[in-house]
Amino acid sequence: MMCGAFGLRRYQLRSALGTFDASVRHASGRWRAGVCRYADRELEFMSLFSLSPIPRHRYLRSSLRLDGWREPQGPDAKRLPAGWVVACLRHEGEDIEMAMNYGAYTGLSSWLEAGPVIGVGTWR
Repeated sequence: MMCGAFGLRRYQLRSALGTFDASVRHASGRWRAGVCRYADRELEFMSLFSLSPIPRHRYLRSSLRLDGWREPQGPDAKRLPAGWVVACLRHEGEDIEMAMNYGAYTGLSSWLEAGPVIGVGTWR
């Protein structure tokens, strides 16, 4: 019954455009499975194991820095799906790791790079 409920939740979250499966780990925590959604100025993370329609984390696009990616190593390799990579991010002084498939990583990288140039007048 629970697996069906979480499957339905994932289906509901992924039905919108601009979403991808991901797991997030903040410096002091463990991996949390969920779905990320691109918003106009934010990247939103909605936990898979929650019934709340409100995103668990919101990362402001202008404050999010991508420092590259790495292959999952050690215990991470067992906890994350095969073929996923770990993106190393920094948001407002906090290190964040976000695991996703490589296609989602290239999309995230493009979304961050496509933002306005500093000084032109919007969010940076």
